[in-house]
Amino acid sequence: MSDPAAPAPFLDLADPAFDVTSPQVHRTRDQQWYAETSYGHAVLRYAEASALLTDRRFRQGNARWPEQNGVHEGPFLRWWQEVLLSLEGADHARLRRLLMPAFRRKAIEAMQPEFQRIATELLDAFADRGEVELIAEFAEPYSARILCLLLGLPEEEWQQVAHWADDLGKSFGIRVKEDLPRIEAALAGLTEYVERVVDDRAAHPRDDLVTTLLQAQESDGRLTRDELIVSLVFLAFAGMETTRNQVGLAIQTFLRHPDQWRLLAERPELGSAAVEEVMRVNPTVTWVTREAVEDVDLHGLHLPAGSIVQVLSHAAGTDPSAVEEPGFDITRAAGRPPHLGFGGGVHHCLGHFVARTDMAVALPLLAQRMPEAVADGPGEWLPVSGNTGALRFPIRFRAGAPIRPVVGDEPTP
Repeated sequence: MSDPAAPAPFLDLADPAFDVTSPQVHRTRDQQWYAETSYGHAVLRYAEASALLTDRRFRQGNARWPEQNGVHEGPFLRWWQEVLLSLEGADHARLRRLLMPAFRRKAIEAMQPEFQRIATELLDAFADRGEVELIAEFAEPYSARILCLLLGLPEEEWQQVAHWADDLGKSFGIRVKEDLPRIEAALAGLTEYVERVVDDRAAHPRDDLVTTLLQAQESDGRLTRDELIVSLVFLAFAGMETTRNQVGLAIQTFLRHPDQWRLLAERPELGSAAVEEVMRVNPTVTWVTREAVEDVDLHGLHLPAGSIVQVLSHAAGTDPSAVEEPGFDITRAAGRPPHLGFGGGVHHCLGHFVARTDMAVALPLLAQRMPEAVADGPGEWLPVSGNTGALRFPIRFRAGAPIRPVVGDEPTP
């Protein structure tokens, strides 16, 4: 039992060298259910974390992220304050309702054959070589092409969209002020691109997400043109970023557990379970932010209104008081408590079915076509704090593995 009167340990989330999955965090979790950090308090245990994410005394705390990093004006700040992630109340509920139909399970499951087509095409390009730079040759084109498919963009334009999404994705990192010129240049480029797409769909409607949202905006005015542009820009980078980073982290996790990699190749129906286990033990979103909207007393901790709290996804997901035998095991995923990698409550990730489904398709294919995979050097990685993932991840494997049919199951709810 932790002592509420004891001083809280400090975790320096703002230090690029700090690792939120480190033994230091685990030791801190053993001492206390919370810690002090560079960005408010951090919740480290599963029970308190899952309860907080659905506690209506807290709202999404990301609206203040730019200012917490010294950004007090400019186009990035204005855009960030308007994205779905930062909105609350009626505006958040209205935009989420309008966007939701495109992300329902049935709509995403119908795209599985296309996901498999893209993954197979990318694998065919390097499977006989026995080596790959995973991010450039698979994770990035796979996630970007799926994003183009989802939004009805030309698939061949994925590289330009990916370039903007990469730079805009730095807004989720802990070097926001340092990266601000690249972030704002990407924001300008992607916004101009999306505006051209919206103009095209207004003149030439299609059966795609952009046309659907544009028609909602024109028919009843519930979605303004500016809200449509802001939402599409956010979806374009957030949707790509999550899958690209999480695929790299998934392979990193499996290379640490080669028996699980072999098992996934033999039992591709475990693809969905593999996604859930990876996101429990190695999530790209390493902390989820909440802000107290009133004074809150939480298990002996007093949080004045306006206090920022970070839910540490990995610490909660591997908490031995909530997860029996918390080591990585894709055969046990169904019996685990739900991981927190997609957040929770009214701000639960809108695109979680997309991420779950495209990774459930990709991971078994990668395991089958890349047997005996090992890292070929350390690669290059983002800090393991904020949103994390690989920038470069070279891998060696046994070339020429036979292609076997993949039998998928439904994504885990």
